[in-house]
Amino acid sequence: MPSIVEDIACFLLARLAQSGTGSIEVRRRELAARFSCAPSQINYCLATRFAFERGYLVKSRRGGGGYIRITEIKADGRELWGRALEQCNIPLSQTTTEHLVELVYRGGLITHREAKLLLAAADRQTLALIPPLRDEMRSRLLRAMLGTLMINER
Repeated sequence: MPSIVEDIACFLLARLAQSGTGSIEVRRRELAARFSCAPSQINYCLATRFAFERGYLVKSRRGGGGYIRITEIKADGRELWGRALEQCNIPLSQTTTEHLVELVYRGGLITHREAKLLLAAADRQTLALIPPLRDEMRSRLLRAMLGTLMINER
């Protein structure tokens, strides 16, 4: 049985597909009413299913006239490299890293083999450290490898 978060994500993905522009605006309150859920569940859905590393930009404005704008990332190679490297400025979980590598792979910036190598190097089994250090090391490692791949692409 799908969760409410999955239902919300499917609804938003369908709206994105129908938009034709790769961008939609919705109201948090209207979504919460439609799915009979708390606004925090909408926030959770956006944070987990529509994060940058999954290929989306989410902008929101709170208040009476507030909205949520979800935009599918369709960036050129240079912009995508920059955004991916920027994400590596904070400690990265393994899941976030997997999504980020998938994003640059889907963007055509790295090969399948390079993606596999990045994931193997950033795996929690490879980085046998305590979690705060592991996430920091994963971030530094991914930034160095993506930076090298970006330079060698030119």
